[in-house]
Amino acid sequence: MSGTRVRDVLLVGAGGMGRAWLDAVDRRADLRIAAVVDVADGAARTAVDERSWDAPTFTSVDDALNTVSADMLLNVTIPEAHFAVSAAAVRAGVPVLSEKPITPTVSEAIRLAALSRAAGVLVATSQSRRHSRGIRAFRRALADAGGAEQLGTVFFQNPRFGGFRDRMPHPLLVDMAIHSFDQARFLLDREPVSVYCEEFHPSWSWYDGGAAAEAVFRFEGGARFSYSGSWCADGLTTSWNGSWRGSAAHGSADWDGEADVRTQGREGEPVALALDAGLEGLDAALDEFVVALEGGQRPSGEIDSNIRSLAMVEAAVASAESGRRVLLDDVFAAALAAALSAAEGDEERRTIADWTPTVNRTASDPRSLTEEQA
Repeated sequence: MSGTRVRDVLLVGAGGMGRAWLDAVDRRADLRIAAVVDVADGAARTAVDERSWDAPTFTSVDDALNTVSADMLLNVTIPEAHFAVSAAAVRAGVPVLSEKPITPTVSEAIRLAALSRAAGVLVATSQSRRHSRGIRAFRRALADAGGAEQLGTVFFQNPRFGGFRDRMPHPLLVDMAIHSFDQARFLLDREPVSVYCEEFHPSWSWYDGGAAAEAVFRFEGGARFSYSGSWCADGLTTSWNGSWRGSAAHGSADWDGEADVRTQGREGEPVALALDAGLEGLDAALDEFVVALEGGQRPSGEIDSNIRSLAMVEAAVASAESGRRVLLDDVFAAALAAALSAAEGDEERRTIADWTPTVNRTASDPRSLTEEQA
């Protein structure tokens, strides 16, 4: 655990994931629940009573922010509510850790990022699939081999969700692929430049929209990331993290999406790598956020960085709809124009106009996005 100060946490959204976050908070001695909010009457109270906690509940985030003192807010609402809830917290000076996506659209994310930067209040999203022992070992293996320049994942699952996902026009790309796209950014330690994506509808699919897709992203420096995915694949399903392979100058590595990571150089046999004992999933994302609140390194899901993972989704959808290669710069340009149009007042417009996405790059890699695209 990081530090000894006990921080008060306001949780918004008491559904299944909200309860998982409540349990993650409960596992830490340095956090406690200050209040729980859910728009559904009685849902927050039920979640609190299940744990025999003495914590107030609300149906309005504004009422909660005006009533209780909170050191951070966990936003576990539906995606459509993410912007409003997170923006209310930032305006109240309360740091936010949100479930993915940070907002449903890049334009809303730009508005929230600009607000976060202007207010000096941390906003981050929990891309919890970055936080596994397997992916950390896989990333180290790729780095030791010289850094992957060809990276790929296959993702084949067959969930029968029912409900809104079955009716979405882009269920796989919009609701799931951001995990793989964000993992690719983490593994390559570079930023995406462009994408060509084809989305399609297998004849047996139970989804209304395209539940299968093939995409190739170009990253800075010319690295390529290929994504092959389906949400309607019965039989021989992969891990929910997919199955990965990367090739670099001095060898290759693969990862089954769970615990098996192998590497092999130009000579010799494949070697299985040991995994570390670090935190995973929600626990790791929460710890990373608390460390940042204590003055440590900014979280990997900080909004100015994470917005690029969201932009990968929008770019892939735009490519699938247009049949053309799409530049991430064009996605940001359109989103910035939309954010300026939606801004409420001159002050927000000025804040948005001054915003530019940060580049998530290690200090050892001095290249700029402009130089790579020139």
